[in-house]
Amino acid sequence: MCGIVAARTTEPVAPILLGALKLLEYRGYDSAGVSIRTSGGDSATTRTIDRVESLEARVGAWSGAELPGTGIGHTRWATHGAVTEQNAHPHQDCSGRLSLVHNGIIENAGALRRELEEQGHVFASEVDSEVIGHLVEEGLRHDDDLARAVTAAVGRLEGSWAVVVLDGQTDRLVAAAHRSPLLVARSARGVFAASDINAIGEWVEHFQAMRDGDVVELADELRWSRGGLASEEPPMADSVWTGASIGVDGHPDFMSKEIAEQPDVAARIVDRLAPHVLDGSLWADLALPHFDRVTVLGCGTSLNAGRMIGGALSSLGRVPVRTLVASEAADAVMEPRTLVLALSQSGETADLLNAIEHLDLTRSSLVAITNNEHSTLARRADSVLTCDAGPEIGVAATKTFVAQVITGVAAALSALVASERMLRSDAVRHSDELRLMPELLAHAIAVSHEVLPAIVADVLDEPGFLFLGQGTGVVLAAEGALKLKELSYRWAEHQPAGELKHGPLALVDRGTPVLVIDSGDPRIDRSIAEVDARGGRIVRIGGPGSTVPVVGLGRPAGPMAGARRWGPLEAVVPLQIFARDLALALGRDVDKPRNLAKSVTVE
Repeated sequence: MCGIVAARTTEPVAPILLGALKLLEYRGYDSAGVSIRTSGGDSATTRTIDRVESLEARVGAWSGAELPGTGIGHTRWATHGAVTEQNAHPHQDCSGRLSLVHNGIIENAGALRRELEEQGHVFASEVDSEVIGHLVEEGLRHDDDLARAVTAAVGRLEGSWAVVVLDGQTDRLVAAAHRSPLLVARSARGVFAASDINAIGEWVEHFQAMRDGDVVELADELRWSRGGLASEEPPMADSVWTGASIGVDGHPDFMSKEIAEQPDVAARIVDRLAPHVLDGSLWADLALPHFDRVTVLGCGTSLNAGRMIGGALSSLGRVPVRTLVASEAADAVMEPRTLVLALSQSGETADLLNAIEHLDLTRSSLVAITNNEHSTLARRADSVLTCDAGPEIGVAATKTFVAQVITGVAAALSALVASERMLRSDAVRHSDELRLMPELLAHAIAVSHEVLPAIVADVLDEPGFLFLGQGTGVVLAAEGALKLKELSYRWAEHQPAGELKHGPLALVDRGTPVLVIDSGDPRIDRSIAEVDARGGRIVRIGGPGSTVPVVGLGRPAGPMAGARRWGPLEAVVPLQIFARDLALALGRDVDKPRNLAKSVTVE
């Protein structure tokens, strides 16, 4: 989950590396560092366990030889080794000639380290990544070609890696990738590599996604190889980067901005997909075989989004649906004619990709629902549904959850129409509900900002929170509890409301905050009464008369009306804002919560 950037430019490279690292910091912010080839023909390495702003100050204070146009940078999410400058990237070989940055996990690092130490190599850190530099150093003793030395080194590795090696002596840059994302690009401004196109988008118009096993030299002409032999280049993709997409645009933080963007995101997706729902063409264009059942696969927020989509397929089309947590799914048995919906914001989630690798999908179809159509997940899937949420910098997912649900529900409705599992009259009604989503989300944002501050102030000192729902509300309760844990570091638990009396009611004491997602099921009133009788502090998120009245604007009455079969999606907005406001009141960094990173590229 670390962030990598590398560049060879005709201008000073330090500002480019530092600017890119600021945009990559969502991938990890335990430490950061750069190595830049100096005008004297060696490498200057600067590292910090503070944020990139601290690194920028340190680089600005550099008083040695000039720092021209070749360098690498890294921002770390710690997996192996404590958060110390010693363990921060970039790492060096014994001579200091080589510097490297790495994202991934080297599973056989212990054995390699012992072997290299026996050969006389001295290690300066605890991290697995450092073995790569020493392997390349060893390779250069036998063949003084960096690309071949890197190829030989990664051939010894087990695990996952995106790695860039800088040779300070020769000014060469070589990158390699396996089961970890890395993009490369070339333009009039220079040659670049990065974990995310947004980090280098200002300088390039096109990029290429490295495939497993690729090694590429970042020179004036990119030289691609696999296993030591020249290989074809990956296909070129267009960068859709815009400078406005990665700033806070007047908001106090990225999370605030991304919550506010949700109505526009919903409108963009609905405008693109809704016209193709009623005739079944959205689904037909995916060119997939008929399916009898659905398996939803994901992690965290993406798993919750998948559960919402699965709920639509089950309740509206009577399709059997099961949900698998990706990190626990490797041994699951897939029945014939199963449609697997794999959800990942980044498309690089290691637990999800590992599950796909181990599942027997020979008689199944795999559809990726992702915000990155060029990701590893997208390349492995039979078809791709792109969420079109735009860049999301805040670690806690907000607009990508909404985007995944709307995209997936639109596809689900189209699939039910195409397979004649749904009457056209019902499809029209549910399609109309999709078209309402931008307005519903905008209304929810306005009401939440008005109502929630006083509620947050009342519960600020509470140590734990309970989230309840019925039907589709259970999934929204799970997402609300997850957001609160991620941002506030307070304990939160979600439960189906009907399960209260089977144990969780013991958690309710006088004043315990209980957030209830009212999706229109009349059974929820009994659960609210049980909480009220024990003195719990009820925060009801529902329609008119609720504590937070955000549900049902312009919607027909009745508990099973419209999107209540797969919503009310707008109820997620107050859950996001409640978690953010509580976290800010507690002094938390809502964009960069502790111990977390956005793109979970390690298992």
